[in-house]
Amino acid sequence: MQDPNKKKTSDPPEHNQNNIRESREKLSSSSSSKKKILAESPKGFFSKEKYVAKRSFSERFGLYSGEQFSAVKVILHLTESVILAILPWIILWGGYGFLISLLNHTGHLAKLNPELKAIPNIVISLNIVLSLLLIFRTNTAHERFWEARKLWGGMVNTVRNITRRISIVIEEHEPEDRIEKEEILRLVVAFAVAMKLQLRREPVNSELASLMSSSKYYTLQDINHPPLKIAYWIGDYFQYQYERQRIDDMESSALHQLLDEMVNLLGACERILKTPVPLVYTITLKMLLTFYFLLLPWELVNGLSWWTGPILAFLSSILLGIDEIGAEIEEPFGHDPNDLPLDVICTTMLRNIDDLYLSCQSFR
Repeated sequence: MQDPNKKKTSDPPEHNQNNIRESREKLSSSSSSKKKILAESPKGFFSKEKYVAKRSFSERFGLYSGEQFSAVKVILHLTESVILAILPWIILWGGYGFLISLLNHTGHLAKLNPELKAIPNIVISLNIVLSLLLIFRTNTAHERFWEARKLWGGMVNTVRNITRRISIVIEEHEPEDRIEKEEILRLVVAFAVAMKLQLRREPVNSELASLMSSSKYYTLQDINHPPLKIAYWIGDYFQYQYERQRIDDMESSALHQLLDEMVNLLGACERILKTPVPLVYTITLKMLLTFYFLLLPWELVNGLSWWTGPILAFLSSILLGIDEIGAEIEEPFGHDPNDLPLDVICTTMLRNIDDLYLSCQSFR
C-alpha cells in the first residue's frame, strides 16, 4: 500500500523525453529564423548600394529638378554657366602669369627685387580680406536662394489647401457649377505660373493659355501685373459663391485668407527680386580680386617659374567661380541651371490639383 505522505519527486521517463524533444525543436526553429534574418539583413538594412544611389549626383538632381541625367552630365550641366562666365578671365590671368614668368626668365624682374619685398605681406593680407568677403557673398546668396525656395514651398502647400477647400466646401447644385469650379481651380495654378513669369520678367505666354478661357488670356496681355488680376478673379468667384449661399461666413473667410497668403508669398518673392545684394560689396570684391591676381604671380614666380601661369589660372578659376556662383544664385528665379526649378514646381501644382479634385469627386 502506497504511503500518502511520500512526495512525488520525478516525472515518468516518457514525459521527460517529450519535453526535451520539444525544447530542441524550439531551439532549432529559433536558430533557423535568426539565420534567415541575418541572411536577408544585408540586402534590406545594410546594403551600401541603396544608400550610395541616393547620394549620387544623378539621383539627387533628379529629385530636385525632375530631370534624369548621368553624374557626368549633371556636373557639366550645373557648371556650364559658371565656367562660360569666368573662362575669359581665366585665360586673361593665365596669360598674365605667363608674361611674369617670361620677364623672370629674361632677368627683368631681378632689377625690381628690392621693390618687391613687401608683396608677400600684401598678398597675405589680401588672402584674409578676400576670404571674409567671399564667405559673406556666398552666405548672402545662399540665404536668398533658400528663402526663395521656402516661399515657393509655401506656395505649393497653399495651392493644395485652397484646392482642397474649393473642391469640398463649395456646393454644386447644377452642372454649370462643376464647370465653374474646374475653371477656378485652373486659375489657382495660373496664379503660380503668372507669378513665375512675373519674377522672370517675361510676358504672358502660352503656358497660361491652357489654364484659362481665351477672353481672360487676352485680358492678361494688357495687364502690368497678371498675378494680381488672377487673384482678383479668384476672390470674385469666392464672393459670388458666398452671395449665392453656397458657402458660409467661416468658409468664405478661410478661402480669402488662403488667397491672401498666395499674394503675400508673391510679394515676398518680389522683395528678393527687387532688393539685390548692395553693389558696393560686389564692386569692392571685384577690385580686390583684380588687385590680388595682379600681385600674386610676382610672389609665385620665384618658386614656380614657368608654372606660374597655369597655377594662377587655376587659382583664378576657384576664386572667380565662387564669386560667380554667388552672383548666379542670389537671383534664384531665372533660367540658369543653378536657379530654382520653377517649371517643375508649377507642373507639380497642376498635377496635385488634378489629383485632389478627382479624388474629391470620386467620393461624392
